[in-house]
Amino acid sequence: MFRKKEPSLEVIIGSESSVTGDIITKGVVRIDGDITGNTDADWLIVGATGMVKGNVVSRGVLIDGRMEGNIKSKEIVEIKSKGIVEGDIFTTRLIISDGAIFDGHSYMQKVTNIDNKDVLSFEQKIKKSL
Repeated sequence: MFRKKEPSLEVIIGSESSVTGDIITKGVVRIDGDITGNTDADWLIVGATGMVKGNVVSRGVLIDGRMEGNIKSKEIVEIKSKGIVEGDIFTTRLIISDGAIFDGHSYMQKVTNIDNKDVLSFEQKIKKSL
């Protein structure tokens, strides 16, 4: 009778577009152009021509383009075969396709309250643990 509302495509950054600033939405964000800024969305899709410079907090992330920044994902991060990720990934499920590039650290654990967890660079994490 009652169905869970599926997230809708809320934001599209086209391949000829460039955006500077943060994106916050409860829907899906698709980036085929360039964005410099943080993204907080239900789902993030970085298309083959997409470039993201900033941190991401999301339920799920699919990367077929380039991502420079840390990712916090409640469910899944998938890096497709032409995807490039430079940064740390915090998630419960990580898929890296053959040919993908991942330069960073992955932290895979069940995260019950991801919104309150700080994303720290590796250097900050080491300093904090000392």
